[in-house]
Amino acid sequence: MKSKQFASAAEALSDLVHDGMTIAVGGFGLCGIPSNLISALRDTGVKDLTIVSNNMGVDGKGLGLLLENRQVSKVLSSYVGENKLFAQQYLDGELEVEFVPQGTLAERLRAGGAGIPAFYAPTGVGTPIAEGKPEAEFDGQRVILERGIVADLALVRAHTSDAEGNLRYRLTARNFNPLVAMSGLTTLVEAEHLSEDFLDPERIDTPGVFVQRIVPVLNRTKDIEQRTVRGRDEMKATV
Repeated sequence: MKSKQFASAAEALSDLVHDGMTIAVGGFGLCGIPSNLISALRDTGVKDLTIVSNNMGVDGKGLGLLLENRQVSKVLSSYVGENKLFAQQYLDGELEVEFVPQGTLAERLRAGGAGIPAFYAPTGVGTPIAEGKPEAEFDGQRVILERGIVADLALVRAHTSDAEGNLRYRLTARNFNPLVAMSGLTTLVEAEHLSEDFLDPERIDTPGVFVQRIVPVLNRTKDIEQRTVRGRDEMKATV
C-alpha cells in the first residue's frame, strides 16, 4: 500500500495545486490552522483561488498570507473582522465574498463530506443571506436551501496522526478541522505528532478514509491572534 506520509508540505502540495481551485482550510482565527500547509500553498504561487474557511486569519498571518500575495479571488467565510487587508480588497472589488452563517458553514462542509448535495436551514431567512436561494416551509417555518461544500483540496491540522491518517485534535484546535477534512476530494493533514502505532479506534476524531496525505509540522510556531495578558505590575495594582 502506498504511504500517505510526505516529508514536507511543499512536497505534498507540489503535484496537486493549480489556478482556480476551491480549497477548504481548517482553523478558527489562528487556532488550529494548518500554518505549514498555508505557507507552502503561498509559495506555489497558484492564483484565482476560492477559499472556504471560518475566517481569513489576520494581516500577515494564516490565510492573510494568501491575501497579501493576491492569490485569492473568492472567499466563503463567516467571520472576517480581524483582517484589514481582507476588508480593503473586498471594498476595492478585488475579492468576491460569500458570507455564510457559522453554523451553516459547518453544516455545508459536513454535508459535502457526507455526500449530501443540499439541505434546508432556517438561518438567514429574510436576510441578504437568502437572496437567490430556493425557499420552502416545513411545519410553519420558512427555510432556505443551502448547498453542501465539496472542495478540490482540504488543508487541516491535527495534534496526532497515525500512518493511515486517523486523526486526533486537541481542545479548541478541533474547531472546523474535522468538517474541513471531510469536505475535500483530496485532504492534506499537517500533524504535530506522528504515531508509530495505529490510534485507538475509540479515540479517533477523523477516520483515515478522509485523508490522502500527511506531513509533519516543521514550523511549530503558534501565533496568538490577540494578546490580552496584563503585566505583573498592572496585576498587582488590581489586587
